[in-house]
Amino acid sequence: MIVLKRVYLPPLAEDGFRVLVERLWPRGVSTEKAAIHQWLKELAPSPGLRVWFDHNLAKWDGFQQRYREELATHEHLLNGLRQRAESETVTLVYAASDERHNSALVLKAVLDAL
Repeated sequence: MIVLKRVYLPPLAEDGFRVLVERLWPRGVSTEKAAIHQWLKELAPSPGLRVWFDHNLAKWDGFQQRYREELATHEHLLNGLRQRAESETVTLVYAASDERHNSALVLKAVLDAL
């Protein structure tokens, strides 16, 4: 199972394997408080894509398409997460405050489709 969770929420045992899917470490969160098992910067949107999107919801559809194209170049990492999720809960940990428009949602959709 793959679930999503903001890094600013307390980690719980049911989170299972916690994977940070941000390119930059979230502000104000210590490594102990985050309780991250793996940090996959490579699966975060590229700096260029992040700057282009700039959390502008008018660009959301274009962001999703471009991000999916970037993710397609990391098939080995995606397959590894998908395989782990078959035997334990994998929590994709993200920093964005918008819970309906963020890269972790797109990543989860890609993983769920594998």
